[in-house]
Amino acid sequence: MSVTKKSFLQPLDRVAIALIAVLGLLTALVLFQGDAIAPRVRDFSWQNKRIGVEDTAFYLNFSRPMDTKSVEANLQIDPTLPGKISWAGRKMAYTLLSPPAYGTSYQVKLNGALDRFSKTNTNSIQSFTGAFTSRDRAFAYLGVEGEEQGKLVLYNLTTQQKTILTPKDLVVGDFQPYPTGNKILFSATERASDRSSLPLAQLYTVTTGISPEPKSKNNPPLGRVELVLDSKDYQNLKFDLSADGKTILVQRVNQKNPGDFGLWILPSSNDNTLPKAQLLKSQPGGDFLITPDSKSVAVAQGQGVAILPLITQATKPLDFLPKFGMVLEFSPDGSQAAMIRFNSDYTRSLFLVNNQGLQKELLRTTGSINSCIFHPVLSNLYCMLTQLIEGEVYQEQPYLAAIDLNSGKQTPLIVMPEQRDVQISLSPDGLALLLDQIVTSAAPNTSPQINVPRTSDGEAISTSRLWLVPLFVPASISTTPNQIQPEQLPLPGFHPRWLP
Repeated sequence: MSVTKKSFLQPLDRVAIALIAVLGLLTALVLFQGDAIAPRVRDFSWQNKRIGVEDTAFYLNFSRPMDTKSVEANLQIDPTLPGKISWAGRKMAYTLLSPPAYGTSYQVKLNGALDRFSKTNTNSIQSFTGAFTSRDRAFAYLGVEGEEQGKLVLYNLTTQQKTILTPKDLVVGDFQPYPTGNKILFSATERASDRSSLPLAQLYTVTTGISPEPKSKNNPPLGRVELVLDSKDYQNLKFDLSADGKTILVQRVNQKNPGDFGLWILPSSNDNTLPKAQLLKSQPGGDFLITPDSKSVAVAQGQGVAILPLITQATKPLDFLPKFGMVLEFSPDGSQAAMIRFNSDYTRSLFLVNNQGLQKELLRTTGSINSCIFHPVLSNLYCMLTQLIEGEVYQEQPYLAAIDLNSGKQTPLIVMPEQRDVQISLSPDGLALLLDQIVTSAAPNTSPQINVPRTSDGEAISTSRLWLVPLFVPASISTTPNQIQPEQLPLPGFHPRWLP
């Protein structure tokens, strides 16, 4: 018996018993007082980030399961950013109902929310404040005067800063921004001094200095120009850039054989080598537009519009729409398209076509339908139209109109001076339009002017002004022309395009 009693009094046994007692006491404290530890936000997905129109939702991860109603009731976003909330365990998703207003700083605050298992109303979440910003309100345009003539110019409305992006030895003809706004694809000819022959356009990219991660060390320098496609054997005509920025489609014609005419694909390259252009095996066509999913292209062919896959081996179209002559624009999600039908009575009809088989005529006109843009939130289509002016001389009066896609109601917003070629661009947040007012040269063209900007009809541009047109949401569709107040910008330029 003495040996057994002595074994229970060993020092190691006493230490083990003491540790068990302490751990048991701590466990009891956690069980009975664990809900006294305040929950907190562990992660905010947009913290200190710069977001754009492609960013549609942010996430909050909590340290504990939360009472969802208390979180939703106490969540504040300043300025207001409408959205809907969904949950997956401890993770809350806030999906935006409209794009964020560009050039804006936002704060997300959460106070007073409770965790799911709290027995009292005193155990609220640790105060949380998060911050993020949207991209600057910026656009690019083509200069027409002084040192800007024929160059690509970037203007930042948020910082009121103007930057010339392209060098003086290039005359830019057309351009399209990449989806994040970090660079721009453009076509340009060399600013030749020899007037005996017209230079051919080549494709380039130029960096804008704008990046989703402005503090990143990997951001390329501003104004870096790189050649994408030369014109040694083929003349490069129109081009389009896919919505994901990974595919360029170019209309090309062989300089020695005009019968060799078609669409060429330039896929993205993962290294520093130039992408190799590949011919798209299809019938030659006219105007074309890559679909928003970046997987196919709508091409005007013969008596209709063909939808072709962006695959070089494909020989058959995915679909063919025989009633229409061209596609003006797709909605951002690709479910709808604005198309033109050329009627036998020499009128033109604007149709709304969707992926459910709807083909709805929105208007019929004896004038022109130059361009249309879908609003990212409202069921509105903004179009630059013209109407014929009665008289001995053929004249067209351009005007900007808003068309309600549900009712078909057309509301003229702005009547422009007589001008056939008016370019419009809708801001990614849907709050404003840009348009240009071009003045062409009235002097006779006695010699070919190579280095001057030109309209799509080939007329030399003597000057041009840019206008900013605010769209007051949601009352924009009912706004009368007298209520719309366009603002003339102090920028001599044309062909403006907002950066995404």
